[in-house]
Amino acid sequence: MRRKQRRNKANPPSFRCRRPETAMPMKFFLLCLSMITMSSAIAQPAGVRFQSGEAQITLLELYTSEGCSSCPPAEAWVSKLKHSPRLWKDFAPVVFHVDYWDYLGWRDPWSAKMFSERQRTYAGQWGSQSIYTPGFVLDGREWRNWSALKDGPPSSRKSVGVLTVSSTDTNHWVASFVPMKPASGSYTIHAALLASGLNSNVKAGENKGRRLDHDFVVLSLIQAELSLQGEIARGNFSLTRQASDISPQPAIVVWVTEGGRLEPIQATGGWLGLRTPVSN
Repeated sequence: MRRKQRRNKANPPSFRCRRPETAMPMKFFLLCLSMITMSSAIAQPAGVRFQSGEAQITLLELYTSEGCSSCPPAEAWVSKLKHSPRLWKDFAPVVFHVDYWDYLGWRDPWSAKMFSERQRTYAGQWGSQSIYTPGFVLDGREWRNWSALKDGPPSSRKSVGVLTVSSTDTNHWVASFVPMKPASGSYTIHAALLASGLNSNVKAGENKGRRLDHDFVVLSLIQAELSLQGEIARGNFSLTRQASDISPQPAIVVWVTEGGRLEPIQATGGWLGLRTPVSN
């Protein structure tokens, strides 16, 4: 039964240049310059870049809670998507843990009030007077048919534009969006830092005595405005937490919306780091 709530790396090599007695000054200078340039290139950190195609990547949102006894099946369904070949290509999942069941005796360690408010805002747009867990949202629309599909949500056939994000440290990011249609207004970028491979031993509430496993858990969510430069919307954003602080399977999902809207236009994302996700 769904639970409802009323709306209330190694060091780079160093180079030393010793001037050969027979070298011409300019040749010596160019030789040293080439070595310094090579050293600087080696010292640069490996970049991270994620890019969508023109076809829309579906944003799959799950609203859940460790305080809800009917949520584990929904989370298990999402966890199985870790090894889907369609992951990050056709869809990008984000799991928001809400806080409105914390009063039942167990405080969900991944819950946040802002995630509950996000779900309430969706419900308001749909004209609903209640919110519930587990609750799926597919590209901004309520979605109930998840249990009938084994390999994730259906693919979108919309051509919406290309979203690209990149970073050299997984903390500060550069974003750009090239829409298929001429921009009619402003754009907002949203970024969620995720963790997979998490678990909890629940000691109270409806799931007392159970070990709950979690994937694609949203740890932080930020947004920033994009500036239109011709036909391209560009911007920057910074995550409030470092991916390196998250164990063991960090990821990021980024999506773009029209200014002031929740419904995503395009999304992209992927795993951060070299570790390969493993089954719980």
